[in-house]
Amino acid sequence: MLSIDDLDTPAILIDVDRAEANIARAQAHADRHGLKLRPHIKTHKLPYWAKKQIAAGAVGITCQKIGEAEVMADAGLTDIFLPYNILGRAKLERLKALHGRVTVSVTSDSMETLAGLAATFTDPGQPLQVLVECDTGMGRCGVQSASEAVALAREIDKARGLAFGGLMTYPAAGRAAEAEAWLADARQALAASGLACQRISSGGTPDMWRASEASVVTEYRPGTYIYLDRYQVAKGVGSLDDCALTVLSTVVSHPTSTRAILDAGSKALSSDTLGLPDFGELLGVPGATVTGLSEEHGNVTLSGDAKLRIGERVRIVPDHCCVVSNLFDEVHLIAGERVLETLPVAARGRMG
Repeated sequence: MLSIDDLDTPAILIDVDRAEANIARAQAHADRHGLKLRPHIKTHKLPYWAKKQIAAGAVGITCQKIGEAEVMADAGLTDIFLPYNILGRAKLERLKALHGRVTVSVTSDSMETLAGLAATFTDPGQPLQVLVECDTGMGRCGVQSASEAVALAREIDKARGLAFGGLMTYPAAGRAAEAEAWLADARQALAASGLACQRISSGGTPDMWRASEASVVTEYRPGTYIYLDRYQVAKGVGSLDDCALTVLSTVVSHPTSTRAILDAGSKALSSDTLGLPDFGELLGVPGATVTGLSEEHGNVTLSGDAKLRIGERVRIVPDHCCVVSNLFDEVHLIAGERVLETLPVAARGRMG
């Protein structure tokens, strides 16, 4: 069996025990609070982990692109949520084909998106479930008020081949209470208009542990929780000991006593820091942080007693693991120093 020492660098390592513990912890939390868990596969992009999440108790999965959903359907996943405005004939035809194979639900936040869905899905015997996307403070997609949510829900309800599926949001981190109030108002407004709202879907790993049985949210869509990263640690979701994904890298230069260079640059670690002041930290080397990136070079600043040597192999905890997953063709599942399996990142690069 291969060991980590046999791998070329840079490479992604996934600690199986940590990832499985993260899955179990989140599912147990959801079960305690009566929430349905629908994990987002954007973090791992692997049918291997999606099936593990379903086996643990998730009701289905979330994908951001039709291409990702097609990969998951091909692998046997049967309940898929696509919380994205789907526009254009080619995408709508692919969505229709997917709808014929598995259970699919989508979102809309405009009449333009809804018009395309209504023209494509016309069979009342197999309606497409459409949720209204709500902007509860993130400032991204979504209707801006409860009245807009009701108006769009009514149009969905009237469409021959569509069914109103509820409300969906992706709230801003740290603003769960604001999102809760927004959704509660919208649910009340829907009830007053005679529309039942049985599904209210929210997401975001940073606020995952704040979800409770008192919430109007019925479904939660965490993604990063399976691996975690430095951003999630900074938000208090877990600790470095819970982080399952690391990037294996080699020290290729040591120009000064306080600066070393790795073979993992922006094409391996990503420049997406989510607001953190640097790009990653080295496990087991306190005081060693990745403070600069070019395409194939990672600039490490050493402070305190931190020391490295040329040729040494190190493991980096990135700031944002979801983007890092999308930068590699394969990942290595590990247990300790052993490589258990190497898997292609099946949904990477899938478009639509």
